[in-house]
Amino acid sequence: MPARHLSVVHDRETVDLPAAQRAIRDLLVALGKDPESEHLADTPRRVAKSYAELLNPREFQLTTFPNDEGYDELVLAKRIPFSSLCEHHMLPFYGVAHVGYLPGERILGLSKLARVVELFARDLQVQERLTKQVADWLQEHLAPKGVGVVLEAEHLCMSLRGVQAAGSRTVTSALHGLLREDRGTRQEFFALTGTQR
Repeated sequence: MPARHLSVVHDRETVDLPAAQRAIRDLLVALGKDPESEHLADTPRRVAKSYAELLNPREFQLTTFPNDEGYDELVLAKRIPFSSLCEHHMLPFYGVAHVGYLPGERILGLSKLARVVELFARDLQVQERLTKQVADWLQEHLAPKGVGVVLEAEHLCMSLRGVQAAGSRTVTSALHGLLREDRGTRQEFFALTGTQR
């Protein structure tokens, strides 16, 4: 049985760059800055382009292959770097994702685990939703015997403002199938990710 490809395209609206540039210019004025100054003249364009990049994931092909060997142990990609934007403050949060699954009839091209994390991270997000979206999407599209996702992230909305708890990390998890139901498999997953519970 050959490799199977699923073209993954996000369904979000694209960023209206001219409108975003006008809004950034207005924000600079509201903050008491002169958007015509030599240092800020190109800032609205740069910021709008940055947000467009941060909010739009790249399209990719989800490549799966038949599990001809009947591999039934955990497949885990650790420390996948990601960044996202807090939907409450529009400040970044960033960290690492640990994504694992127990193969069913098909196995996944390993780089695609990072692509799925990016698919949902490039949006206005909360970490809890992001964690669940990655796990749910893999469960639905890969049909494995189980999926586990752990995200560890530092939120700049917590580090730079408010409580100013620099260096603090938030850990979230989402489990499906045997990774949720079987205690030994769940413990193995958390031990391998270094987030033992």
